[in-house]
Amino acid sequence: MQEMGPLQGKTAIVTGASSGIGQATAELLASKGAHVFLVGRTLGALQALREIISADAGTATIACADINDGHSLANIVEQSIQTTGSLDIMVNNAGLEYPGTIIDGDIEHWRQMVQTNIVALLAGCQAAVKAMRSCGANGHIVNVSSVSAQRSNSGVYGATKHAVNVISSSLRDELEEDDIRVTNVMPGATSTNFARNFPAQFVQQIIAASGLDIDFTPGEHLPAQTLQALAEHLPKMLCQASDVANAVLFAVSQPINVNIAEIVVRPPRAMNLAH
Repeated sequence: MQEMGPLQGKTAIVTGASSGIGQATAELLASKGAHVFLVGRTLGALQALREIISADAGTATIACADINDGHSLANIVEQSIQTTGSLDIMVNNAGLEYPGTIIDGDIEHWRQMVQTNIVALLAGCQAAVKAMRSCGANGHIVNVSSVSAQRSNSGVYGATKHAVNVISSSLRDELEEDDIRVTNVMPGATSTNFARNFPAQFVQQIIAASGLDIDFTPGEHLPAQTLQALAEHLPKMLCQASDVANAVLFAVSQPINVNIAEIVVRPPRAMNLAH
């Protein structure tokens, strides 16, 4: 039987829970007692995650949806209120990156990054605030940004993460009279499938540096065991998804009178791309 955790009785929503940082965050929050709504597009991955959470005596609800589809996040927030009576934690984690130059970039890729990284995150923030106010929660919103937002030459993806930082800061100001906190978490290079859209040559260089024999096809996902092995073989170059999840847990476990504005989680060695 699961012991009473620091998040016992709380409800959390985690977007991008199908894999990577979202999956690790959802699993960790559930292990600490939260009822977690798992938001993602890959039903099989969400079902597998719910089974892992259930095996650890945690509770989770699958919310398979495309967060770019109109009011899907508002509907999921409403579902969380109807199911558990509250919404205490909103983790806007889902993100998308297509690296590349502005001169040669794909307009459709830009549109997808803006829609997922900015517009859907805004929708999540707005729906969460309305729900937290309506149920009187001591709420916490966590927006997952990137260390790319700290650089001025990080391309279109970096521009979307600059926007996330501005959104977080602006929302924090708007909520100064509310018992709702906003934390911006900025991960550095992390061993997730985020790099599936990166140039094959760049990814193969990282794999070669690890000394592992791994086949990589651009656009395809690497198995979780492979990502774990990469992080273990390159601890100075890659964080693990659990490192970022721990930062999220730290933020949402603070008392409501503490405002953790920003957390940077990065490996010892920087791995910066100009774009």
